[in-house]
Amino acid sequence: MKRPAATVMVLGCTSGAGKSWLATALCRWYARQGLRVAPFKAQNMSNHARVVPATAGRPAGEIGSAQYFQALAARAEPDVRMNPVLLKPEADTRSQVVLLGQVRPELTTMPWRERSQHLWPAAEAALQSLREEVDVLVIEGAGSPAEINLATSDYVNTRTARAAEAACLLVADIDRGGAFAHLYGTHALMDAQVARQVRGFVLNRFRGDAGLLAPAPAQLHRLTGVPTVAVVPMQRDHGLPEEDAVPTSHAAASGPQVVVLATPHASNLDEFEPLRQAGVSLHFSRDAATLRAADWLVLPGSKHSRADAQWLRDQGLDAVVQAHAASGRPLLAVCGGLQMLGRRLDDPLGLEGGQPGSMPGLAVLPIATRFEPAKQLTRRQHRFGALQGAWAPLSNLTIDAYEIHLGRSQLLPAEAGAVAPQPALPAAPTLGWQQGNVLALYLHGLFESPAVLQALFGRAPRSLDAVFDGLADVVDTAFEPGVLWSLLDTPIASPLPDTA
Repeated sequence: MKRPAATVMVLGCTSGAGKSWLATALCRWYARQGLRVAPFKAQNMSNHARVVPATAGRPAGEIGSAQYFQALAARAEPDVRMNPVLLKPEADTRSQVVLLGQVRPELTTMPWRERSQHLWPAAEAALQSLREEVDVLVIEGAGSPAEINLATSDYVNTRTARAAEAACLLVADIDRGGAFAHLYGTHALMDAQVARQVRGFVLNRFRGDAGLLAPAPAQLHRLTGVPTVAVVPMQRDHGLPEEDAVPTSHAAASGPQVVVLATPHASNLDEFEPLRQAGVSLHFSRDAATLRAADWLVLPGSKHSRADAQWLRDQGLDAVVQAHAASGRPLLAVCGGLQMLGRRLDDPLGLEGGQPGSMPGLAVLPIATRFEPAKQLTRRQHRFGALQGAWAPLSNLTIDAYEIHLGRSQLLPAEAGAVAPQPALPAAPTLGWQQGNVLALYLHGLFESPAVLQALFGRAPRSLDAVFDGLADVVDTAFEPGVLWSLLDTPIASPLPDTA
């Protein structure tokens, strides 16, 4: 009988400490050793998601983007078990629950603390089934394992670490300051058994002379019994998109200025990272002056198209979008952005999380959208037809793209004298239209195609494989020799009783 996979878990002192980055790097490092590797995160909270194709016994589903990229780094097929619970924020106090790739409305409306007891059994089953199929499972925690107000329901860090008997690394962002206090305090407040499973501290995003760190690592070792096993230098251009935040902007010396209108419910903003990697000036903004100065304007996907359309009107930015469309400069609308550009958004059942009803769109395109219970989740290749103007270089190009949306849109009669939109994808005419300089697509991932970036901007980013190998090279240098191998065979201390 095969022994369950060794498990390495990356915990963080805070959100944004670098857990996702390090977990991705470890997935590629262990895969390069010839091991079968898979990622796992019991619960992710993000509106950045990817579609996992249907497999035997499972329909197509969605998982957090971070676990999707970690699977690619591990040279594994993405699987909904790798992120069994995905929470997609719809408002400050409400998140849609996606369980094993599928939206679960009855869990979405359940109180948070009560909901956890229903989610953990599915997450634990996914964890254990993955362990039966690989040699190494690289697990990412969430937030901090020392949130003592949430300790009784923390299955993402504490219960996962204990159930997996994981060898844990605890990461702190030293660039923020206070890293040693973060490490000491987190170790002191976390579950006692998980604290016994911590095999090393990692100082992430270090700048300067490493000699100045002494004697702090040795003192911390004496206080906690845990050595500092890696000092990871600041990585400003590692190539991975942000996991769940608005990405950073990037100015290039030449070329067009691409501005993404970062609405409050914008989703999948990580899909635009390749533009930055290709050296294109990329900005994420809500500032009217910045938006007016854009050479290319992008209206991205949205978790709540109706709310974002209303927000655009309230801010006066609807007129900015309309003026850009009328100017002849390129405008790309993706998924929810496509819906907002239409004349009408109908949500009779309140499926987007707001009140049922209808509202006007920005009326740039003669399109009406109706929201229906069935969510569209597909990933496949599509081929553009003959496009015009700035989009002409994409004519007849094949791309790999994905749909992840509620709602279906249909073309309405064009106004007298107006240019009628033309289907952008002849084989899927309801998934996108071009009208002059405006290209509106239900498809995500356009700029993740190197061929698209080469065609539109004459340049392409590094391949994902090169990005993952670069991450693995960094940890190979940053970790003390032998540490990464030792995590696979270090005995876990005898477990304490589960008090969670």
